[in-house]
Amino acid sequence: MPSRSFIIPASDPFSFDECLWFLDRGFDECMHTILPGRVRKLIPLPGNPVLADLREHPAGIEAILLEGNDSPETETALRAYVEEWLAPQQDIRPFYAKLAKVPALAYMPGAFGGLRLIGIPDLFEALAWSIIGQQINLTFAYRLKRRMVERWGESYETGGEVYHIFPQPSVLAEADPAELRTMQFTGRKAEYITGVAQQFANGNISKSSLLALPGLEERRRALTDLRGIGIWSANYALMKSIRDATCIPHGDAGLLNALVSHQIISDKSDHPSMEKLYRRFKGWESYLVAYLWRSLAVKS
Repeated sequence: MPSRSFIIPASDPFSFDECLWFLDRGFDECMHTILPGRVRKLIPLPGNPVLADLREHPAGIEAILLEGNDSPETETALRAYVEEWLAPQQDIRPFYAKLAKVPALAYMPGAFGGLRLIGIPDLFEALAWSIIGQQINLTFAYRLKRRMVERWGESYETGGEVYHIFPQPSVLAEADPAELRTMQFTGRKAEYITGVAQQFANGNISKSSLLALPGLEERRRALTDLRGIGIWSANYALMKSIRDATCIPHGDAGLLNALVSHQIISDKSDHPSMEKLYRRFKGWESYLVAYLWRSLAVKS
């Protein structure tokens, strides 16, 4: 039985089902477990991780603490994590107003109503995931992530199930790239991941130091200065972890396919049409990307 539960409010429109759909797209995910009507996750909080279930509630999300320290500090930290992860309190009505003005996209609020941009609160995880996924399909990328997480990440076992936390930079900084290569990481990816981990472990970069920079360009430059992090990876991490709403992972294959399928661009080199669309969504570019990605799949 859970020791305690509490409610995390959401701003309308919000769809927990759409969040679950994104989190359960049929890949071999090792960072959370989907159960009927809920998601279970070992959540890294300051001090000690907690195992929690999240499920729909009329007011938003009900968080059920299953294992871990039950204290007011835990509740505060868990609320903050969920808000960074699922963004239930973000008001997306201004974004929907912009969608309504573009005939090719006006169907989206009805089709994907309440979907939020699902984040990756841990900046190092977001960067490492962007490196893992370079030049390979998602199925293989998830397989590589699982191998790395099971080898170097913290885990917790209960009820015959094992739950994982993404490896800490200080741990991966000491990993032997040769061992990553035995897991089918390319030599460069192994070097990039351990190298970025070393930069985090040495304190040369962190989420707080990135947030302290004055603007987007300075933040992007700090990330692209890391070996293995290009413009796409930097924009992806800023979009998913820093939640900069103006970031666009330019050149993303899925994004380009969605733009073509909606007849917004004539071909994948039609940059003027892309820029024209992005200007119409100023301040909501990352949400536009998320909804275009969502349009590539039909919810089962």
